[in-house]
Amino acid sequence: MKNAFLFLIFALSAIGSQAQNLYSKSFGEKQNPALIYLHGGPGYNCSNFEVSTANTLAKAGFYVIVYDRRGEGRSEDAAAAYTFEQTLQDLNALYEQYHLEKATLLGHSFGGMVGIKYAAQFPKRVKNLVLIGAPISLQESFKTILATVKPIYLAKEDKTNLNYIAMLENMDSSSLQYSSYCFMHAMQNGFYSPANSNPKATELYALFKTDSILKNYGAKMGYAAPQGFWKNEQYTTLDMTAELQKTLKQGTAVYGLYGKEDGLYSEKQVLDLQALLGAENLLYLENCSHNVYIDRQVAFIQFIEKVER
Repeated sequence: MKNAFLFLIFALSAIGSQAQNLYSKSFGEKQNPALIYLHGGPGYNCSNFEVSTANTLAKAGFYVIVYDRRGEGRSEDAAAAYTFEQTLQDLNALYEQYHLEKATLLGHSFGGMVGIKYAAQFPKRVKNLVLIGAPISLQESFKTILATVKPIYLAKEDKTNLNYIAMLENMDSSSLQYSSYCFMHAMQNGFYSPANSNPKATELYALFKTDSILKNYGAKMGYAAPQGFWKNEQYTTLDMTAELQKTLKQGTAVYGLYGKEDGLYSEKQVLDLQALLGAENLLYLENCSHNVYIDRQVAFIQFIEKVER
């Protein structure tokens, strides 16, 4: 019995040490409902949410925790495994570091895939899961991107990019190169930004030019993480439907926040997800793209407040 107790103490100590190696920051009072932000990528970081939204959410009455995944952003680690197993262990370690029994996970983009996996494996630790512009199937998103950009290039008689699209249409869609090219075409055609930003969003996006954190990390993407997650997990081929259904059956409340101008998702993709979650649990916003918490911050915070009631 004594040996088992000592082992437990050692294990908890190791978990705490693991979390301390990751960049993380908290906002707000510890007694308030806890929210953990899971950033996109792989290869990105939490900086845009950290600077634009975390403190505003804290002022609305939440205890907000942000962090960069191992080997991404400010959590540099040359030995990072880039596996979901390590990622979920790190998230467990974060719970221990901040003394959380339960929290709501805010999963943005790829972070939503991480959130689904965590909720499916550790349902007792997840109060709610909020998917924010998160893919259920990246393969479907790639099809959406190509189906959208091709008419754009045809209208412009852009033969160079039409040749690229023809190449992609005959490429192995499971390859990392295929996904990288698809995302490149999405980016160069403005699929991550709304056509018309409201004044608040314009103010927040201006921070990318003035805030020191955003100037250093707001547009910083690493290459090791996407390569690692592709090699180890084939993440670009995953369909999260079964794990999401498992999460719902386990009783975890799951919500969705998506922008109607997010070029990664067709209306059908969003409506299919809405049918799974329930119409009242998914908000599909006008004048909004991929960064929902920036593009429509007021609506985003109101939705989180509704979720946490």
